[in-house]
Amino acid sequence: MKTSLQSFVIKSENPSNLVHKSLIPVGAVPKPFLYYLVRKAFSAGYSKLYLITGKENQAFQELESKGIFPEGMQICYAVQPIPKGRTKPLGTADALQECMEQFPELKEQMFTVCNGDNLYSEGALRDLRTHRDSPNALISYASSGLKFNAERVAKFAVMTISEHNFLKEIVEKPDLQNLSQYRDVSGELRVSMNIFSFSGEMIYPFLKSCPLDKARNEKELTKAVSNMIRAHPKSMLCMPRSEHIPDLTDAWDIPSFKKLL
Repeated sequence: MKTSLQSFVIKSENPSNLVHKSLIPVGAVPKPFLYYLVRKAFSAGYSKLYLITGKENQAFQELESKGIFPEGMQICYAVQPIPKGRTKPLGTADALQECMEQFPELKEQMFTVCNGDNLYSEGALRDLRTHRDSPNALISYASSGLKFNAERVAKFAVMTISEHNFLKEIVEKPDLQNLSQYRDVSGELRVSMNIFSFSGEMIYPFLKSCPLDKARNEKELTKAVSNMIRAHPKSMLCMPRSEHIPDLTDAWDIPSFKKLL
């Protein structure tokens, strides 16, 4: 297992869309949202970028000629296909599996993976590159720092964490009425914003065996993580942070980005 964590994997929010949220221009001098995320990753020490897109990914490839990506960063494109008989891809676990199969070197490395429509801080990205004893890690966000209401928090994943900061449980899109049961002893909800550092060797089998979620009919990365920590307890370290994460879940989030950037 190569422990040098230089690789950064970004999942587009829905590779079947022709217009990706990560390509929406934001900021005082408008640039694609992805520009800001990639620049933060580069500043945090990542030198190789894997973009998971759909088959119609010409808009992403055109970004290279527009100077969006930092000089010196290697760019790779993984395509997540839409299986026959479906109208959309198989979900986030399938997206990462496809990327690892198209770029087998990831099966032998540690790498960071995240969504393409959240603007993570350079500090969070750097945290996931620091030395640790656990083969996998995630950023555990305090819900109070995110500044989202309960309805918004319920659209993400919440978790329970051991006293030694290992992940015990992660639940994707919990029922709003059950949110309180996930509060820790301080009364805080710990939220996953889908940013992980993985041992490729450890996570890959659980991506392959990840079942379809009955309600959403997708293979969810959080389910693969749940199955992994069930088989390998204390394999996922939770790194706490308390900060707001600009998130492009909905169209009305765009004005707030213009203020932030």
